[in-house]
Amino acid sequence: SMAGGLEPHLEALRRELRGPAVLSVLIALIAVAITFLIWRFVQGRRSSRKAVLLLGLCDAGKTLLFARLLSGRYRDTQTSISDSSAVYRVSRDKSTNVTLIDLPGHESLRLQFLERFKAAARAIVFVVDSVAFQREVKDVAEFLYQVLVDSTVLRNAPALLIACNKQDVTMAKSAKLIQQQLEKELNTLRVTRSAAPTSLDGSATGGPAQLGKKGKDFDFSQLPMKVEFVECSARGSKGEEGEADLEGLEKWLVKVA
Repeated sequence: SMAGGLEPHLEALRRELRGPAVLSVLIALIAVAITFLIWRFVQGRRSSRKAVLLLGLCDAGKTLLFARLLSGRYRDTQTSISDSSAVYRVSRDKSTNVTLIDLPGHESLRLQFLERFKAAARAIVFVVDSVAFQREVKDVAEFLYQVLVDSTVLRNAPALLIACNKQDVTMAKSAKLIQQQLEKELNTLRVTRSAAPTSLDGSATGGPAQLGKKGKDFDFSQLPMKVEFVECSARGSKGEEGEADLEGLEKWLVKVA
């Protein structure tokens, strides 16, 4: 008799659970769960990217920068034909670290090494020779353009630092001038490259990725990644005997680690 008395209530509950309000709640819960899973996946992918790539033309000072960051000491370097990597602890009081990877800057090698390591990049340090910049501006912009329109780099949007090196030399150009000149050159490049049949990483997309905003002159704020400029000197003002001037770079590494 008790079961018979409960039956109408159970039936009412079953009808209620089939109602539109419950369905709405279930759909909302499923949407929240999916959003959370996507967020975890994106965060997981970002945290799995632990590499900071050092890119730039030959003789920009990447390898000395790499050595100075790791040991603080000066050492003679030569043009790299292979990559070098090491774990770098971003600050003395933290256990946080990243993997620094110094990539060759030679024209015949740099893109194949970028291809190998780009998916692991949490951040990119693009090293510029501030002394030779005026002479090399077109080559610097060309390489930077190839990095910026790469589909993997665009998708992952690693933090980007333009490290204006060799500031210990009197003839060095300022970071501000280097930024202005690069924006101007990249603006020209995107116009001349817009007719290319494939993107620079070889995928048939009907043309390279659009750099910046259509109809507007290019500037770095239009990119999907955060771009910063610092002035630095891997050699240092006192040369081999003194310390490097890398404070801006080191602070940036703490921030992106």
